[in-house]
Amino acid sequence: MSKTEQDEEMVLKIVQAFASRPDAAPDQIVELFSKLRRELGSAETEGTPAAVEAPSDTAEPIMPIEQAVTQDRVFCLCCGRGFKMLKRHLGAEHGLTEQEYRLRFGLPEDMPLVAPSYSRQKASYAKDAGFGKYDRHATQKAKTTDAEKLA
Repeated sequence: MSKTEQDEEMVLKIVQAFASRPDAAPDQIVELFSKLRRELGSAETEGTPAAVEAPSDTAEPIMPIEQAVTQDRVFCLCCGRGFKMLKRHLGAEHGLTEQEYRLRFGLPEDMPLVAPSYSRQKASYAKDAGFGKYDRHATQKAKTTDAEKLA
């Protein structure tokens, strides 16, 4: 392997490692690639390799959108893996927010990113714990009566 090939391989490894970070923006990735190639004195500076190409605005889902939500799993349209909740996976693995994910694949706002069975289970726990029974008006009246007693 020649020195140039070794340099190119090293640049690609560095850029791939940087690109795997969830906070790495496409512009930063391209800028890093350009800097590294310049620093290593590579003669070939036209274009970027496919491994560090910036993602397009509209992505092709890995599976049909209709099959992405089952009772027990929600499947990621980027990589095809199934989860109970997608939010953490999207941020950690793909560097996307829920809104960016929806925009990338043209998903409606009401499409669930949490498995329906998991959502029902959490709602049941919350109801059993008494969440959602808070009356704001009663609390406000109690505060005013306490203030009147102190006065």
